[in-house]
Amino acid sequence: MLKNMDELLELAKRRGKRRIAVAAAASRNILEGLKLAEDLVHPLLVGDPDTIKQYIDEIGLNAEIIGSRDMRESTYWALELVRKGEADLIMKGKVPTPDFLRAVLDKEKGLRTNRVLSHLTVLGVPRYHKLLFITDAGMNIRPDLEMKTKILRNAFEILFRLGYEQPKAAVLASIEQLHPDMPETLDAAALSKMADRGVFGNALVDGPLAFDLAISRESAEIKGVKSPVAGDADILLVHDVAAGNSLAKSMIYFGGAKAGGIILGAKAPVVLLSRADSPEQKLYSIAFALASL
Repeated sequence: MLKNMDELLELAKRRGKRRIAVAAAASRNILEGLKLAEDLVHPLLVGDPDTIKQYIDEIGLNAEIIGSRDMRESTYWALELVRKGEADLIMKGKVPTPDFLRAVLDKEKGLRTNRVLSHLTVLGVPRYHKLLFITDAGMNIRPDLEMKTKILRNAFEILFRLGYEQPKAAVLASIEQLHPDMPETLDAAALSKMADRGVFGNALVDGPLAFDLAISRESAEIKGVKSPVAGDADILLVHDVAAGNSLAKSMIYFGGAKAGGIILGAKAPVVLLSRADSPEQKLYSIAFALASL
């Protein structure tokens, strides 16, 4: 179990310094994040060489520049570095997210596998006793039960790599009972039963659980809900991307959470960032990707 972001950073450092390819890297904000992560990764910056050179000189970042003035070309060049083994992970730069993901999913030139791609957010929430993970807050819009099963498998695989012996997932809904007009409650019950039958290995899944029960033992006791997951969830599985994105951002902006996020299921970890992410958030995303190797 990881209690905070400092422990995640320490775990990333123990993985050893790796090479990160950055697609369309001509962004000061992105390069400032890489400067914070210079003990973790060696950047291979693909993009406008003049702009990148100016920024890294100002910031004092040691990096290799691979010149390309076209965003699409920069993206595929960065992907090729990973495919050839010249980089260990890839990070989105200024290229628009849909274009970047389309390239990652390219059957011939991307990093696609036979697994579903999903997004996993890690959050260090000041009032929670350990790191909290949310999926899927950035990739799959409205997953059905089959897709949720694959998303949950992706998340558990990463937590096992991070050293969790028995990760716990709460499948969120607004109520704890099954309701025929609320398909998220039916999916939650199905996923819980699948976990009971060993589908997710040595992991615990419970749901449907309202958010307060997932993160507060006191709330669970008051409502009379007995669950090994209640009040101690590692993973929150949300019904759709809108719920996940809103939940994660509310924790960041209202709750002061430290956060990072990566795409799972590709041939290598994919660091997917919002343009509004701070350099610190970029550091945590890079550390998360590195720790997941």
